[in-house]
Amino acid sequence: MAATAGAGSDKVVETVIVGNYVEMESEGKPRDIKSKVSKLFWHGGSAYDAWFSCASNQVAQVLLTLPYSFSQLGMASGIAFQLFYGLMGSWTAYLITILYVEYRTRKEREKVDFRNHVIQWFEVLDGLLGKHWRNVGLAFNCTFLLFGSVIQLIACASNIYYINDNLDKRTWTYIFGACCATTVFIPSFHNYRIWSFLGLLMTTYTAGTSLLHLSSMAREIMHAMWKPQKFKAIYLLATLYVLTLTLPSAAAVYWAFGDLLLNHSNAFSLLPRSPFRDMAVILMLIHQFITFGFACTPLYFVWEKAIGMHECKSLCKRAAARLPVVVPIWFLAIIFPFFGPINSTVGSLLVSFTVYIIPALAHIFTFRSAAARENAVEQPPKYFGRWVGAYVINIFVVVWVLIVGFGFGGWASVTNFIHQIDTFGLFTKCYQCPPPPSPPHLAANATAPLPSPPPRIHHP
Repeated sequence: MAATAGAGSDKVVETVIVGNYVEMESEGKPRDIKSKVSKLFWHGGSAYDAWFSCASNQVAQVLLTLPYSFSQLGMASGIAFQLFYGLMGSWTAYLITILYVEYRTRKEREKVDFRNHVIQWFEVLDGLLGKHWRNVGLAFNCTFLLFGSVIQLIACASNIYYINDNLDKRTWTYIFGACCATTVFIPSFHNYRIWSFLGLLMTTYTAGTSLLHLSSMAREIMHAMWKPQKFKAIYLLATLYVLTLTLPSAAAVYWAFGDLLLNHSNAFSLLPRSPFRDMAVILMLIHQFITFGFACTPLYFVWEKAIGMHECKSLCKRAAARLPVVVPIWFLAIIFPFFGPINSTVGSLLVSFTVYIIPALAHIFTFRSAAARENAVEQPPKYFGRWVGAYVINIFVVVWVLIVGFGFGGWASVTNFIHQIDTFGLFTKCYQCPPPPSPPHLAANATAPLPSPPPRIHHP
């Protein structure tokens, strides 16, 4: 009995110390004004930082494309699916937290030091399940993050066009691609503290603007936390906040414009122009720049590890090494500038596996043996039915997402995506832009009646 209690307390101690390197390193060190200011604005890792990061990362493209989804699904179905997938996403975030803590605890028992190393999802899969799981997870995760970055770049060009249409969307994509490349200088998710906070304020304003006018990087964020065990609760709270922003805003836009949204995947394209709308566009642009950094930073880490630069102390060298990651993102945004359809396609084909299916299956196989379940760092909660309940929920998530999300959703989104390519073509200069007005003299000629022909004279 005593041995069991001792083992249990050891697990608690091991769980508590996971991710506390920053706190341990800072103990006993005097802090001057410069370090305090740096910590306030630059070096985050608390539960609040994680909440700001998760919420601001989830809300941006959803806020602008959810009305488009409502026009395809209908209001009731759209709201029901948002709530349902929000709950499933919170469950898989819980699973990812469990697997992360399990992996990190096992490695720390082996005296592995993570002070200068950011743990990523494929490394968790490799450590717990082997190289085949690692390869599958790496392929899906990198592809998802790649197209997530592409979506943010397309969104920047699409949004700024509604303020300044003197340049076409493709030209704006060139400009914002260069601007977004500056994210190579942000070292890690620790350094997004002030940006996450500002980003969430900006999208909150944008959601409010929609209402007044009318009356998609979990492991890396978790690693940036000082106490990553709190991530599962943080993700749920962030999801609830995002739903309070997106559902009323999307409902208001859908009520106002209805089926017009089928041909306008960006909600800004239908909002009446006003100073409030223009301010919302500008704030959303800044936020999407931040979200681009969120989506691209894990790709930077993967690339750094591949070329052996991840633990380099020089920020400039790491920034230079990261630049090749931005080039394919820039190129893909120019080839496929279809904001709403590409968002739906990425969601059904990539998010289905990256966010739902792979974490659920990884949890099942990691704890498939009785010994693994008994020695787990954290046991499933009692109100979920312990291990039996966790397995039932995991199997349901896998089957549902595979059939409904990947199957039906994938078929519908790919069909729509192909239709956009057939209609607009690749490298389209200005996707869903209104046609330019005709010159006045041409318009007058087009509407003037044709002169009657001269009468024919008959000569006998």
